[in-house]
Amino acid sequence: MSTTPEARATGPGTAAEEPVDPDYPVTPVPLHARKSFLSLAVVLLGFTVFTPTMLAGAALGPAFTFGDLLLVILGGSLILGAYVALMGYVGARTGLTTVVMARYTFGHGGSKLASILLGGTQIGWYGVVVGTIGDLTARAAGWESYGAKASIMVLTSVLMCATACYGYRGMYWVSLVSTPLILVLAFWVVLRSLEEVDGLSGLFAVEPTATMAIPVAITTVVGTFVSAGTQAPNWTRFARTGRQAVWACLIGFLIGNGLMILFGAIGAITFGEGDFVLVLYNLGLVGWGVFLLFGNLWKSNADTAYAFGVAGAELFERPRKTPFVVGGSIIGTALALTGVQNHLVDYLGLLGTFIPPLGGVIIADFFLRWRRGIATGQRTVPLDLRNVAAYALGSLAAWGSKEAEIGIPPLIGIVVAVLAAVLLNRSRADRAGMEASSATR
Repeated sequence: MSTTPEARATGPGTAAEEPVDPDYPVTPVPLHARKSFLSLAVVLLGFTVFTPTMLAGAALGPAFTFGDLLLVILGGSLILGAYVALMGYVGARTGLTTVVMARYTFGHGGSKLASILLGGTQIGWYGVVVGTIGDLTARAAGWESYGAKASIMVLTSVLMCATACYGYRGMYWVSLVSTPLILVLAFWVVLRSLEEVDGLSGLFAVEPTATMAIPVAITTVVGTFVSAGTQAPNWTRFARTGRQAVWACLIGFLIGNGLMILFGAIGAITFGEGDFVLVLYNLGLVGWGVFLLFGNLWKSNADTAYAFGVAGAELFERPRKTPFVVGGSIIGTALALTGVQNHLVDYLGLLGTFIPPLGGVIIADFFLRWRRGIATGQRTVPLDLRNVAAYALGSLAAWGSKEAEIGIPPLIGIVVAVLAAVLLNRSRADRAGMEASSATR
């Protein structure tokens, strides 16, 4: 029997049979627990208003005229926004996290690969962010001892971990308070930046001082959040309709992420520094710099902890995310204390090549087989070799594109994965049709 979100609300996980974890990490989110569009948009915008994204913009800014830069950012943001919006739609329609959806796409065993990839990547990013906070806060305060940096890392990690354990509601309230203040501060720094080049006309008149191929630049824009965007269903599963999920994803990943890249590019063009935290330090506004750093990364890293929490719940098949949020936070903090923020970024960028095809296969499989709903009590196969093969082909194409510096690797990986999934599953449908026809003779 096929189910819609409304019908699923009467199944397991309703008010009559409440799960252990109120965030439903391994079961569909029932209708009574769905959130408003405003709530969802606030959470996703808070996720993508992420100051390290400015560093990607800083790499782009000096390589293009401002007019060309705007086109590059728009093109990359449209690709990223469209991909994440589709992932978000699937999350809203199924009510499931990305890693639980992977059970239906790759089989029960195949989904473990998704949990390891997505959860492991997020633990790494958690460590990078915690380490960055410790380094920059100590720098602002003039503390040079390792003990001071380590204390900051541990304290901030505890706060982020607690927010993630509190779940969707905790992340919503942190986003609601911090994101508007951070955006106001960022726009103010942009205005100060424009003063450095005599206004907007001066910005358009600045000549490039570096070179970068347009495909590489677009890849940089897409790559900023394509890995995290693959996990958008972790939050859009709380949407009341698929349309709400699509619009919330576009606000967060097209507008929010695009603005952060643009801000970083403007900072690099005018001040020679893409990170607004350091721009504020250079302007003598150390207190505001620390506020921007802490307020922004607190929310984003709480989202990261939430993501590896639900991945752990799926991987070990447990109904609660909290033990895995705590465990992953401890691992991430330990990585930060060893200085992982200075070494892991390239590695995580490589994983970003292999994660988008995962989302491509999930999207294709949903529209091919599950768009009318997942049957109540639907059993999953141990391993779906067709979809695993489609993922492998998409990853190989993305890796080859990256190595050959041809095209946009994340986009190529997604497109090849989708096409492979369609073709391989069409052969399954054709064979099923032939068997049904033979049975009626």
